[in-house]
Amino acid sequence: MTSDDDPFHNCELDPETILGTHTFEDVLFTDETETSVNVITGETPAHSQATVEEAKEFAASIDTETPQIALPASVESQVETQSKPYTAAAFFHFKATGSLERHRAYHAAYEADAFVVDFEADYESGALTITVEQADEA
Repeated sequence: MTSDDDPFHNCELDPETILGTHTFEDVLFTDETETSVNVITGETPAHSQATVEEAKEFAASIDTETPQIALPASVESQVETQSKPYTAAAFFHFKATGSLERHRAYHAAYEADAFVVDFEADYESGALTITVEQADEA
């Protein structure tokens, strides 16, 4: 197999690392996500008020072939840019999977015909579960 045929040729991790089901805890935007607070009034500014439904709708509205999830935005970015307390990213984003190496491996598997990749976003608990199987086993 040439490197052009191998979807993992640019990955630090091999496919065996991500095969199976892996759950990443507390990575999604939830009702418990920290939001910015005005230190003078003690109130959350309007731009930082949001619901999980809003966040899910925002993630779903992103025009891309890769499914998106709603991740929490840092309090710093909420304050600096007066943005919502969530952002959207590909379901295998390194902020969700914990490393750029895992991000690249999940992305390679998602793009490859040799694998079936599925995910479940549980916005109540904040957990993201990704399952990767070889296509001939799915």
